[in-house]
Amino acid sequence: MSKSLVAAVVLNWNDASLLKHSVGSLLNQTMVPDVIVVDNGSEDESREVIEDYGDKITPLWNSSNLGFAGGVNTGIKHAIDLGYEYIALLNNDAVADKNWIEILEQNISKNSRIGAVTSSIIKYRTDEYDSTGEQFTIWGLAYPRGRGEKAEGQYGGDLDVMGASGGASMFRASMFKDIGLFDEDFFAYYEDIDIGLRAHTRGWKFKFVPDAKVLHATGTTSGRVKNFGTYQGLKNQPLVLIKNVPLSILWRMAPRFILAHTLFNLRALSRGQFTTVFKTWLVLLWLIPKKLVQRIGIQHRRVPTATKDINELIVLDLPHNATALRKFRSLIRKVFPKFV
Repeated sequence: MSKSLVAAVVLNWNDASLLKHSVGSLLNQTMVPDVIVVDNGSEDESREVIEDYGDKITPLWNSSNLGFAGGVNTGIKHAIDLGYEYIALLNNDAVADKNWIEILEQNISKNSRIGAVTSSIIKYRTDEYDSTGEQFTIWGLAYPRGRGEKAEGQYGGDLDVMGASGGASMFRASMFKDIGLFDEDFFAYYEDIDIGLRAHTRGWKFKFVPDAKVLHATGTTSGRVKNFGTYQGLKNQPLVLIKNVPLSILWRMAPRFILAHTLFNLRALSRGQFTTVFKTWLVLLWLIPKKLVQRIGIQHRRVPTATKDINELIVLDLPHNATALRKFRSLIRKVFPKFV
């Protein structure tokens, strides 16, 4: 297999039927990348499907499910070792337009400080956006910009975003060498905003590229595991702040976040998810000291402009789908009208 500038990593876990669509869309690109398929210890027919591609792809086999972060790290490490300049990540339940790689490569190569470029991710069959870049709010909550909105091209290009979706983005290999790979303690969810904040701390830029489009069948993997999203969300949201947010921003963000996270925990308890909440806090008690140590290293290496750059990208609002929090905020605004 001849070596391209770009390696494209597809992560798979028990989704043999989806692979032919995602991998096929990569092999039919106008600028064909070298495709790496990482299997996360699948127990279905995935091995047979992957091996049928022969030397068209590079298969990598994890003996167990390492989650999104650990799984894609396997492919990223391999690509870095082989000297690829850019590494694209595409979910196995996503299909890329024919010029997806070419458009992303053209945009990431415009400036050596662009660490990642992300796509217009459009929900399969609904023609709604799933993401146009990952945003981070003054409440310490991350969300995919545009999710649920009709995809009508309303988001322009050459726009800085805080994070690039791990499901359909291209990353610069030298950025990974500078800041490290995805945090495997996150397993899945919020690992993309974590790496985005780490990158901005080091002065890297992330851009949204509207013409790079993929169709995404959302939730096909995580939806199979009971309470998976609740657990990962409750666990990972605090870790993002603890590791990455500069102190001058954190003092404003932390009170709002504590309120929001408390309400999220209470909502989970009201739904009978007692075991999930209990497990979350056991794991957080284990992980928080580790993240505080990591925070020291991250903040020590912060470039002089990082706090200003991060502050400018923080959204002074709540995520659009945080309906309960918005109602709660409206009560606060009766006393403090200017409360964000």
